This record gives sequence, structure tokens and C-alpha cells, in this order.
Amino acid sequence: MNYSDKVMEHFMNPRNVGELVNPDGIGQVGNINCGDIMRMTIRVENNSIADIRFKTFGCGAAIAVSSMVTEMVLGKPLEEAVCVGRDDVAEALGGLPAKKLHCSNLGTDALKAAVNDYWRRAGRPEKVVALEDEHLEQGSEETSACCGSNERGCGQPSNGDPS
Repeated sequence: MNYSDKVMEHFMNPRNVGELVNPDGIGQVGNINCGDIMRMTIRVENNSIADIRFKTFGCGAAIAVSSMVTEMVLGKPLEEAVCVGRDDVAEALGGLPAKKLHCSNLGTDALKAAVNDYWRRAGRPEKVVALEDEHLEQGSEETSACCGSNERGCGQPSNGDPS
């Protein structure tokens, strides 16, 4: 599989790895059945992302996507950050192989889930935005849907129905 130099750079030298202590927002998306889980934590100051960290369990593309998302939104106002979409991330990385495009969905959705968590905590539920793949947000242990990829034996359909 051919990856761009930018993907390889972010995989080999990921930025903003880790988890913030006492974050203002936490977002986790994915499913262990797929093998890709992304968790982002954010610190918000003056309605902007003052700090962001990620932890990703997944393939090299998923790590590169997480790293790129954090770089793309650091310092941006929340309303601007949640507008970063999966295509923006794939483009910033110089493209992703077709079978890895689902990884960019996870990165932007982890960010949006973290911002949504912040807005809910701040009493601003009207600002909550939809995830690009809504079924991915890890709100409970009962969540069993995934991204629809059949990598690593996932096999669950993208409509979230595990049957």
C-alpha cells in the first residue's frame, strides 16, 4: 500500500500524542471490532482550542489522521474547528488509499465529539454538531456499530446493524 510522504511523516512522528489532564472536552469514536479507536481531549480558552491531544489504537493511517487533525485545529475557534471534514484531512495528508479513507472519518469525528462534549458541559447543547458517521460516538458500552470497514475482521455493516 502506497502512502504519501505526509502520511508517513505523521505516522512516524505523530504530533500531540497523549491525553490532557482535566480536559474541557473528551471525544472517543470507533469500535474495537474494526481495530480503530480514537480519543481526543481538548482544552478550550476564549472559545478556541488552546490544546489538544490524541490517543489512537489503530493502523498507521489512523495515527497519521489523528496527528493531522490536531495540527489542523490547534488554535482555531471551536466553530471553525468542527467544520474540518474528512476530505480536508485526507487532502492535507496528500491523500489516503481508498480502503483507508474511513480513518479520516474517525479523526474528524473524535474532534467533533470532544467539542460536543465541551458544549454539553458548558450548557450549550444547541451548538452540538452531527458527526460525519454518527454511529461511531462511544457514548456507552452498548455501542456495537462501527465504520463498516471489513478490515481486521470487522464485518459489521455501515448502517450500524450488527445482525
